[in-house]
Amino acid sequence: MPGIGVITNVLAVLAGTTIGLLFGRLIADRFRQIAFVAIGLSTMVIGAAMAIGGLNDLGETSIGSYAALVLVGSLVLGALTGEGLRIEYYLERFGHWLQDIAGRLPVLFPGRTTEPGEKGHTLVEGFVTASLLFCVGAMTILGSLQDGLGDPSLLYLKALLDGIAAIALATTLGAGVGLSIIPVAVIQGGLALGAAGLKPYITDPVVFAIELAGGALIFAIGLDLTGIKRLPIGNILPAILYAAAVAALLT
Repeated sequence: MPGIGVITNVLAVLAGTTIGLLFGRLIADRFRQIAFVAIGLSTMVIGAAMAIGGLNDLGETSIGSYAALVLVGSLVLGALTGEGLRIEYYLERFGHWLQDIAGRLPVLFPGRTTEPGEKGHTLVEGFVTASLLFCVGAMTILGSLQDGLGDPSLLYLKALLDGIAAIALATTLGAGVGLSIIPVAVIQGGLALGAAGLKPYITDPVVFAIELAGGALIFAIGLDLTGIKRLPIGNILPAILYAAAVAALLT
């Protein structure tokens, strides 16, 4: 049945988040703190590997040596667009709204809702971090398209990986990780529903460009989680769309 892979992925993230929240409450603060740093380092490595892989793969297409310009241009244009739209500000407001709801639903969101992480990270940061990790990458795009065409096998594998990652993330970042099912369902579901029409436009260069820009943002999230530097990730999110558009136009 088309879409079963998307449903499985959403359920896996929910299950992983629930397990992480339950175990997170049983872990002492000092262990949660070091786990928080470990998650940050892991995120940096994942983001760097994704960005470098995307850059190399994009460089081997007809875009060639312009691959680096795709990265720089998309990040700059994305940052300017996001700043103009005040995406970070509205994400923060959305996070506070979610925290208010979470405070009224302690059964669904056990533990601290205002400080799910050891550094006072809000619910929205868990949401953004998990959303990027779960929604950016070739497995998301190709798996969703295949699911829409009747083959959910790739999304089944992704669901397993995302479920495990959700456990680790929820232990340190809190209930916001579970809210990432919203973009997961929207993005994967949209790709699955439009698989027949979108497949011709989702070329290899477009996938590589999304991984390039998305990997850079994931790396930036790792910088924040480790306490090295907090960057306005929300305001740079449009970079992913710009990178995909430029890659599509240049190929």
